[in-house]
Amino acid sequence: MPDGGAEAQSGDIQALAKGGRTNFLGFLLRLAARLPFLFIAGRLYGAEALGRFAYAVLVVEFAAQIATLGLKRGLAAQLARTSRPHAQVVADGLLVSFIASALAATLLMLVPEIMFPNSTAGEVDRLLPLVIFAVAGSDVALAALAYRFDIAATVRARSIIEPWTISITAWIFYYLTPDDGLILSYIASMVAAFIASIIPMLRNYGLPMGWQPRPLKLANMARRNAPLAAADAIEWGSRRLDLAVLGLFASPAVVGIYYIAQQVASLPQKLKTSFDPILGPVIARNLQSGKMAEIARQVSQVGFWIIAAQLGVALALGIPGEGVMGLVGPNFVGGTGALAFLLAAEVVAATAAVSEAALVYIARHRNLMISLAMLALQGGLSVALILTAQAMGLPPLFQAASVALALALALGFASIVKARLLSKLLGAPVNGWRWALVWAAAAATAVGWGFTKLPEWAELAFGIPAILGVYGWVIWQRGFGPEDRELFRTRKGSAE
Repeated sequence: MPDGGAEAQSGDIQALAKGGRTNFLGFLLRLAARLPFLFIAGRLYGAEALGRFAYAVLVVEFAAQIATLGLKRGLAAQLARTSRPHAQVVADGLLVSFIASALAATLLMLVPEIMFPNSTAGEVDRLLPLVIFAVAGSDVALAALAYRFDIAATVRARSIIEPWTISITAWIFYYLTPDDGLILSYIASMVAAFIASIIPMLRNYGLPMGWQPRPLKLANMARRNAPLAAADAIEWGSRRLDLAVLGLFASPAVVGIYYIAQQVASLPQKLKTSFDPILGPVIARNLQSGKMAEIARQVSQVGFWIIAAQLGVALALGIPGEGVMGLVGPNFVGGTGALAFLLAAEVVAATAAVSEAALVYIARHRNLMISLAMLALQGGLSVALILTAQAMGLPPLFQAASVALALALALGFASIVKARLLSKLLGAPVNGWRWALVWAAAAATAVGWGFTKLPEWAELAFGIPAILGVYGWVIWQRGFGPEDRELFRTRKGSAE
């Protein structure tokens, strides 16, 4: 038993590490591709056009999130406990998400004011909801591939094809149709990502031979996944509620500046979300075997990896924050305060995110209630801080920093509560925090502060690599044990 158990545990850690390596590469690729889009959007289209675009995409992506019906994580559990051919189960998932997408798209096309509350929707704008099919379908297809540990497909679709498509087409469409360029480039990127998701899924699973739609089974799947879908929507909504609230109080230009800060800060978030596809199947399999302590160990292990990576990236982007925001345009520098709070929010959110990866399987309703409480706290704090800033007569961009601070505080609350609940349910400690993070952050901050005294080009060109280098060296020396270093070890010829 020790032999087989240790071998299985080692295999799970290796699978998690392999997914982590692949996704870290994907993060770097996405970073390289996303920055040109932010530069093009800020310099060519301007803050006001960005604010209008950001709100419309916010509504459409929320609808797409609901249309996946929790299958981004729930599909792993469906596949783990079924005796049906997996291709048929995936086909069920795609069909049910397309039905939900059709309902959402119809509503938004009939009432485009939901997407464009402060402006008139044009002909192209009215077609935007059709992209919901592509977003939801891509999510389900990539979840199916992740169940078989094919993370490379996610990297290709989300980190290469999607961001490079939106960057290149945004530049082209600006010269062809500047009024619709941002919307058209977004549609093009989502369609490209969908194609890049469906093709490998069909290669991996094959066509669903003998499959027939079963209405009752599909309704059952949707009902079973409702709590998970709600948790996913709340998790997603917590990262967009700040923009939605800000849009009610601030001008489109302030919303556009905040959107850029949000996009920069969301880059480290991809480090966390890219672990979801690989962590979900591993947890689902261990739950089937009743290995609760092993789940706690895996959640803590991945939690540390994510916190360590996100903290390093947050320091590298936050210390030279004025220079990073200034790349998009001089009028975006005022969003530096919001950027700092958003980057801090990504770090404190890591524990809640990895804890939720297990809670959605073993305590989905309690997890949902905690998420709802977090959302209510975030909304209340956002409004209270904005009104306080207005009462004190602070500049409009202080409102942007206010909603970012509210997000960080709410996510900190969720991290503490969810980690404690999971620890109690598993009967084992769940904690991704290590003191080595403090030493690494202190060393990186000292180095980064020195580079802020240099000209802006030198601060960015040399400061960011120096911050990451020092931080990574301290973490490697003082924080990483043998299992952590599995993340950086490759095995030739390993099929698993």
